[in-house]
Amino acid sequence: MVVGVIGTLVLAGGIVAIPYPGPGWLIVFAGLAILGSEFMWAKRVLRFARDKYDAWTDWLGRQNLFVKLLVLTATGLIVLATLWLLNALYLVAGWVGLDGWTWLKSPILG
Repeated sequence: MVVGVIGTLVLAGGIVAIPYPGPGWLIVFAGLAILGSEFMWAKRVLRFARDKYDAWTDWLGRQNLFVKLLVLTATGLIVLATLWLLNALYLVAGWVGLDGWTWLKSPILG
């Protein structure tokens, strides 16, 4: 039961970290590996996820600069959206004296 809880927490943290700079996918794979030590379904998901991740990075590596910039832009927009939803943008705006910019407040946590 402990392995299941720890693996699930690590996996969830990795999923949240995927769009941000850093080891998001590594954390996801670690969570799946922890779960895979006890559950066969997690081993299959880990193998599938690694194969798809490798295929994605190979595909992206073969693309032209425009597609790479498009993926980078989409990733940046996802990061900004999650920071906005978590109210981090308004928090930082308050630090620099822009707390009058109420459009930076999160609709969920603002």
